[in-house]
Amino acid sequence: MSDNDKAMGDASNAFQTAMTTATAHAKSMSEDIGKMFGGMELPAMPDSEALLAAHKRNLETLTAANKVAMEGAQAVVKRNMEIMQQSMAEMGETMRALTSADASPQDRATRQADLLKRAYERTLANAKELGEMIQKANTEAMHVLNARVSEAMGEVKALMDKSGGKAG
Repeated sequence: MSDNDKAMGDASNAFQTAMTTATAHAKSMSEDIGKMFGGMELPAMPDSEALLAAHKRNLETLTAANKVAMEGAQAVVKRNMEIMQQSMAEMGETMRALTSADASPQDRATRQADLLKRAYERTLANAKELGEMIQKANTEAMHVLNARVSEAMGEVKALMDKSGGKAG
């Protein structure tokens, strides 16, 4: 055997020994990692059909809440238009009353102060009414959303229990 063949054989043996040692270390590390994570339980995958059904219910709830909010907004706009029409009619009557020729300047001033007071009180009452309408519509929409959130939390817990995970 030549020196070159002997060197090649030694290099091959050294490589084979290094590979055997590296393989043994990798196997040992793999076993160590397996032992370290072996006690951990990974949650099972939840039922995808149940998740899709829950997502569909979430979207339906958002649509229903949006519908409630829009109906409330429409009611507020409609009532606001009624108030505006009523105010315009009353303003016409007020102008006629204030410009009547048979009233003295003192009577006109007294009548004007009385009309302004009543107009101010009506404005406050109308603003309160519109505010209450807005609050009612918002409360109804939030009730729809809150009910769905509560239901969804129950669904998540049930899915986790069913899949073997631990909920809450």
